[in-house]
Amino acid sequence: MDQHLLVFVTVVEKGNFSRAAEELHMTQPAVSQYIQMLERTYGTKLLDRTNKFVRLNKAGEIIYYHAKEILGLYSKMQNLVDDLTNRASGPLSIGASYTFGEYVLPHFIAKLHEKFPLIKPKIIIGNTKEIAELVMGHQLDVGIIEGDYKDSKLTVEPFAEDIMYVIASTKHHLAQKKEVSISDLEEETWIVRELGSGTRMAAEKIFRHMSIAPKDVMEFGSTQLIKETVESGLGITLLSQLTIRKEMSMGLLKIIPIVGTPFKRKFSIVLRTSFKTKALEVFIDLLKNYDALN
Repeated sequence: MDQHLLVFVTVVEKGNFSRAAEELHMTQPAVSQYIQMLERTYGTKLLDRTNKFVRLNKAGEIIYYHAKEILGLYSKMQNLVDDLTNRASGPLSIGASYTFGEYVLPHFIAKLHEKFPLIKPKIIIGNTKEIAELVMGHQLDVGIIEGDYKDSKLTVEPFAEDIMYVIASTKHHLAQKKEVSISDLEEETWIVRELGSGTRMAAEKIFRHMSIAPKDVMEFGSTQLIKETVESGLGITLLSQLTIRKEMSMGLLKIIPIVGTPFKRKFSIVLRTSFKTKALEVFIDLLKNYDALN
């Protein structure tokens, strides 16, 4: 890549030499030298300078426009060569719903870094609806969501199974029973996730399936907050086994014995296009083959 053009573009976009030097991990005199050499090459000044900022002049505008195009071609050329040599590298934006993103995804990212250190993942965590919308809006390369999400404009592919249980504090009276009835469940306060969450969708699906009409429902936007509230004895909830391992091992939460449990749902990969970079291909392959759910 032409270092002179890269330095020039960075100076223009950062607005001054010191910020450009910081971005490029160079000294300010080195940045100035690169700009001076570029100006000597073209035989004219390219920047109007003051103590506080730099600004493109007419000649600079021409160089900047074509420099961006040239640097873009360098980047495209490198990506094509990397793909040809099967060297997965570059940025990869990944979104995941809370259960998978907070309790499973870190294991995948560690494995990804171990096998493909040149891939630079950027992670966003949100509920199922938020992640799907970010994929739709081209803000994520791939999403991982919970439940039966459908959108004709997205490709949704299940890749793993999740197991869910109704949970209470170990001191809760339902946790002491050998079997719990539908009427018992209806009398309790249910702590549920917000609308748009895959865990909320699962809870509502189970309410319909078991014909449960809870008398009291409280809505929280955090799985951790739900666990702590249930642990305090305020109510019961439906959560993935992945989120309660620590609390179960410490004897803080207990599975309520209900006929027909546990409940099952799917984790799915969400894409907006069939085109995949090499980095995205290896990440999806890792998801499908690396067993971090057990």
